Amino acid sequence: MLVGVSGGIAAYKACELVRLLVKAGHEVVPLVTPAAEGFVRAATFDALARRSPTQEPYPHLARADLLVVAPCTANTLAKLAHGLADNLVSEAALAHEGPTLVAPAMNPRMWAHPATRANVERLRSRGVELVGPGEGDTAEGEQGVGRMAEPEEILERCTALLRPNNGSLHGKRVLVTAGGTREPLDAVRYVGNRSSGRMGVALAAEARRRGAEVTLLGANLAVPPPPGVEHVDTPTTADLEREALARADADLVLMAAAVADYAPAHASLEKRPKDGEPWRVELRPTRDVLRELSQRRTNGQVLVGFAADTGRRGLERAREKLHAKGVSLIVFNDVGRGDIGFDAAENEVTIVGRDGERRVAKAPKERVAAEIVDEAERLLEGHGRASAH
Repeated sequence: MLVGVSGGIAAYKACELVRLLVKAGHEVVPLVTPAAEGFVRAATFDALARRSPTQEPYPHLARADLLVVAPCTANTLAKLAHGLADNLVSEAALAHEGPTLVAPAMNPRMWAHPATRANVERLRSRGVELVGPGEGDTAEGEQGVGRMAEPEEILERCTALLRPNNGSLHGKRVLVTAGGTREPLDAVRYVGNRSSGRMGVALAAEARRRGAEVTLLGANLAVPPPPGVEHVDTPTTADLEREALARADADLVLMAAAVADYAPAHASLEKRPKDGEPWRVELRPTRDVLRELSQRRTNGQVLVGFAADTGRRGLERAREKLHAKGVSLIVFNDVGRGDIGFDAAENEVTIVGRDGERRVAKAPKERVAAEIVDEAERLLEGHGRASAH
């Protein structure tokens, strides 16, 4: 395993990460940039990795099962996104052919900058995994999102990425819906919502990472689908319903898409010209795709619904939805908040089940996705044990 350390105060955390990885039985090759040596000497990492610094003449070009960059500064993130290669870490990233995990660490304003957000999306579109950053106090005394993930969390993600192809969902078929459907009003206008599809895409990536055969039904995605999954474009509720019902026998269904509850009763094939007069539109209920899937459930299938709602009353409606729709789990997220949910890279959810509820604290959607799939897996395993007796 290659562990790249770039130049930030969080480099001290990378020492603990290397120690944990070695303790877990991994062979670690530290790659320390000159800027990182301003904080922690390369000899420290070599000692923790139990390696001689002269073991390999080109350590950054060694074939490895995983490349981890922790901490990954804003500068290093940009280099990785654009394929620059001017130090051991960025050169290793270009030569590496396996999975890559980066743990960003930077000032909150740098993390929020549009250039950094674009670099993050570029890396994700290439299948690079991100862990963190977390929220809290930074070294310069500011508060916000930018802290490097804790070494234990990075170790956990390393373990997940190194699972063999026969991972925990190997042999399972998983159906995921993502994005927001749009219902045409005329040739150019539509009724829709602000869902970007990030949550559903993160769920599809997590299920694929665990070895599942994944189909993603994407409704107007603002982010690229993850590599290794079948992607079917489903822009309207009717499209999503048709494709979902055709795959209703999946082992696990994750209905993360924001499916329109109402659609225009009459849609024009031409653009309605603006004439200064009021435009009264009749909206009719769409078919309830989640309920349809519930009615077709087979023994052992786990069906997870999502409730994008607002406030405490929204959580109450999610609890009611669990029983009314006959699903296994409901994932509630409060879209009334601006820092999570629609259009945000992070989420905070409550997973509502028949045996209780679990709150997942605010975290990147990739992390939240892992927590949701963990809960779904637990139910799948329970069904498997029940059918075996």
